[in-house]
Amino acid sequence: MLKRFARFLLRVGGWTPVGGIPDAPKAVIIAAPHTSNWDGVWALVYKVAVGLDIKFFAKKSLFWFPLGNLLRWLGAIELDRDRAINAVQQAINEFESHESFYLGLAPEGTRSLKPGWKTGFYRIALGASVPVYIGFLDFRNKRIGIGPRLDLTGDTDADLAAIRDHYKDIEGRWPEQASPIVFP
Repeated sequence: MLKRFARFLLRVGGWTPVGGIPDAPKAVIIAAPHTSNWDGVWALVYKVAVGLDIKFFAKKSLFWFPLGNLLRWLGAIELDRDRAINAVQQAINEFESHESFYLGLAPEGTRSLKPGWKTGFYRIALGASVPVYIGFLDFRNKRIGIGPRLDLTGDTDADLAAIRDHYKDIEGRWPEQASPIVFP
């Protein structure tokens, strides 16, 4: 019933869902461009609509009652930046402890314009030996979904060029806020 309601919301919102559940049992799924608070809302609606069990990091300060319960139900993993273990290692540990695990990340790290993407998604995928799937929210064409699989080579320039190629025609809600696909 919830799945049907999520599909209804996408239709009412004018969105066309693309793709679905990745063919690999474990993967990092990046979501870009991230230029609006609505990105996360629509991504969660898409997740429910296609039945994708994807986890994502949320800062510890958001895990107060009752929001924390809702976030956990939606797939949030509490990220405590004050703990000794860093987010990259925490994610790698999650991949190692599950038979099937999808982690969604916005590589821009924020909705505001930055000089480039954060490297965490790349380091997590390499460290966990999992592929990256290209997730997107294309506001111009009202398409949302998961695109192609990218098996990272370790050649950062070549891998980012492949990612950049996919996103070349994707436009966020506020295109002027989209960070360039580079590692600063």
